[in-house]
Amino acid sequence: MSDNSGIIYNEDNIRSLDWQEHIRLRPGMYIGKLGDGSAQEDGIYILLKEVIDNSIDEFVMGNGKSIDISIDHGRVFIRDYGRGIPLGKVVDCVSKINTGGKYDSKAFKKSVGLNGVGTKAVNALSSYFKVQSFRDGETKTAEFTGGVITSDPKISKSPEPNGTLIEFVADEMLFKHYKYRPEYVENQLWNYAYLNAGLKLNYNGKTLVSKNGLRDLLERKTDVENLLYPIIHLMAEDIEIAISHNNQYGEEYYSFVNGQNTTQGGTHLAVFREAIVKTLREFYNKPFDTRDVQSSIVGAISIKIEEPVFESQTKTKLGSQNMSPEGISIRSFVIDFMKTNLDNFLHKNKEVADSILRKILQSERERKEIADIKKIANQRAKKANIHNKKLRDCRIHLTDGRKAEDEHKLASTIFITEGDSASGSITKARNVQSQAVFSLRGKPLNCYGMTKKVVYQNEELNLLQHALDIEDGIENLRYNRVVIATDADVDGMHIRLLLLTFFLQFFPDLVKMGHLYILDTPLFRVRDKQKTFYCYSEQEKQEAIVKLKGKAEITRFKGLGEISPNEFEDFISENIRLEPVILGEGTKIEDLLSYYMGKNTPERQVFIIDNLKVELDQIKPEADETVDPEAVEAEAFV
Repeated sequence: MSDNSGIIYNEDNIRSLDWQEHIRLRPGMYIGKLGDGSAQEDGIYILLKEVIDNSIDEFVMGNGKSIDISIDHGRVFIRDYGRGIPLGKVVDCVSKINTGGKYDSKAFKKSVGLNGVGTKAVNALSSYFKVQSFRDGETKTAEFTGGVITSDPKISKSPEPNGTLIEFVADEMLFKHYKYRPEYVENQLWNYAYLNAGLKLNYNGKTLVSKNGLRDLLERKTDVENLLYPIIHLMAEDIEIAISHNNQYGEEYYSFVNGQNTTQGGTHLAVFREAIVKTLREFYNKPFDTRDVQSSIVGAISIKIEEPVFESQTKTKLGSQNMSPEGISIRSFVIDFMKTNLDNFLHKNKEVADSILRKILQSERERKEIADIKKIANQRAKKANIHNKKLRDCRIHLTDGRKAEDEHKLASTIFITEGDSASGSITKARNVQSQAVFSLRGKPLNCYGMTKKVVYQNEELNLLQHALDIEDGIENLRYNRVVIATDADVDGMHIRLLLLTFFLQFFPDLVKMGHLYILDTPLFRVRDKQKTFYCYSEQEKQEAIVKLKGKAEITRFKGLGEISPNEFEDFISENIRLEPVILGEGTKIEDLLSYYMGKNTPERQVFIIDNLKVELDQIKPEADETVDPEAVEAEAFV
């Protein structure tokens, strides 16, 4: 135990921070992790959400039917047409903690943001922040930098319609190398549209609007043609659900509380899954195994409760047990709703009831068919975990308990590599607290079109699913980020393609929930005696040569194993470049895999011919390299 008796501790050690200083010093307490925008839960999207939430509240109150949103090179502009902030309180509402209009209003009892922090956090974490309110022919504007006011003009006349305008630029000193990914922003905005039927969200020239709520959500998120029966869509006061089954492996859920997308689920989602099983068991009067009922479900639930309690400031997981402080439990509320409404629906729709029964029985048959193979494979995996070194684990995992303010520091990552040299370099360079390494032996099996039986029969794929702990679905996934780390050559591209096929074939929800990434590593090292540049493209290489005035030593990294551990440490720590694997809205996984991994169709041959020359020009292989057409497809696939 260290001796601190010599350390002076007096009044000089006590420091009081201004509100903006505290937010900037501890941003994780307010917006979770900072990030660069490569993950859906990164802070820049939370900033966007905090502002839009206030505009949504105005719509819910019947004020304004549209919201304008634009993002241009990091500058965010949001304009609603609600009542507008009272002009005399514009500055206070964005710069004084615990100042707002929701605390005493019964109308906001089922709102998400009741703590008076949201826009203040955006203000404090922005290099530029502007607020402008329009009310009854007058307007008030204020501008800030890092939460400190820089412009505070007096109230003036304005012909603009009522409402509030917020403009901000996230501070690059905090959000390093960030960029907004349009796919994530659109996904975020579509969720607002689904939960607020009739609301028009005008985003960068597009208009997002929904008429059928969660039914529209499932229709956009899934391949409708692959659904086994039409989406069941049920609503009542304070609850809305949508549900169907498809032929994909795993489960897929979307959950919301008071308009907040609870990406990590919580009480309401756990009860929803339980209620589906309970209702179907009672309807068919059969004691089905839970796994057989839940297999291949796609579902969504939205509930509204009073004074919700979340497990972090970013509100991604509901912790509340009751609908209100003195109300009935969420469990009783959801189960009663499902038992009444879903049961009634199935009695009235025999074809749907028959389809569900066939799917449950099919899942039961498949589970029993592979039971023995699975048992042997599990024993083999358990033995492998003890005796081999395929997995170099880390100490912190996704399922670990943690304090909300530390969450952004504790994101765990597993790198999937191929070969001893690559895994060795990453292993030596990694952060043992939060970064794990899994080493493949050779190219994985092309598992397109195969059943999950092959996963247990193939040692590499079986050990990989056990390392991730996703055998029974991604609920127990051990890592926040699953990163494919392969060489930047044709073989590496092919391995990447095969791994993508594995995850999309058997664990599509891992991709859809934003856990899968590609590691971007440098292709070249350009240096002289004073400076070193690591370049990720031919263009970056040429720019580096110019900066070094042409007198440069150029190294082409043919594989990850050629990068020293000291260099690698920089590429997988603070300066890590990750490309998320994103499925576009309405992407049909079966069609995608069939095109790239199925038989060599004429369409694919044309694709290869049209793109191979371009790829050859970009790769510029050395004398001992060859170009694999499948690798060309792999690059396009990603």
